[in-house]
Amino acid sequence: MKHSGQDKRRCVILGCGGHGRVVLDILMNAGEFNVAGFVDSNEAMTGRRVDGIPVLGKPEDLPRIRTEANADRAIVAVGDNGARRALADRLEAWGFELINAIHPSANLARNVTLGRNIVIAAGALVCAHCQIGDSVILNTGSIVDHESLIGTASHICPGARLAGRVTVESGAFVGIGATVIQNVRVGCEAVVGAGAVVISDVAPLSTVVGVPARETNAIQHAADMYTWLVPAHTSALPTESTLPASSS
Repeated sequence: MKHSGQDKRRCVILGCGGHGRVVLDILMNAGEFNVAGFVDSNEAMTGRRVDGIPVLGKPEDLPRIRTEANADRAIVAVGDNGARRALADRLEAWGFELINAIHPSANLARNVTLGRNIVIAAGALVCAHCQIGDSVILNTGSIVDHESLIGTASHICPGARLAGRVTVESGAFVGIGATVIQNVRVGCEAVVGAGAVVISDVAPLSTVVGVPARETNAIQHAADMYTWLVPAHTSALPTESTLPASSS
């Protein structure tokens, strides 16, 4: 439902790269929030505009931005699963309410359960009795069939297809166009390569590729692993020094 300008609450988007621009488009199409601006770790972006929306500062500036922009809601638009989860935790510690960005063309069953800080992109399909955890990305045209569970901070990439009663554990990554058959579990922080066909459980922290999908040790370094992740935008990723400190 579209809201009038007076009814909309203001929010910020963390990350102004390609994924941030997608999230902005989703929020503008949904019409529920006014986007006050972006926040990004790349200091050079501060003061510039991305798709007409200002970049207000860096993650450590969020307490000031919350007051000055009168924006008490936020969403993290960072492709890296771990960074997305960490930023969401800091936002909540500072009193931001985490919002979801759900494209109007996405099709969700009436009994789907949603967490917070979720992005569901254009054309995604989520069927009956699915549970979608916090900080999940269901990317463009992905399919999550009945009674599936998508764990916190996982990413289902464009065109990926999950059959019924699939479990994707926290931090896992299912690549572009991958297929996962029914009743399969993808373990914590596992990676399913693009186009893979998964017909058996995937072990935590493993990488599987191919048809049928088999475990591989070809990707051994985090820097190499990151090239598999989309959307990629390194400037939005927080470092140890740029992560906002918890208020506790």
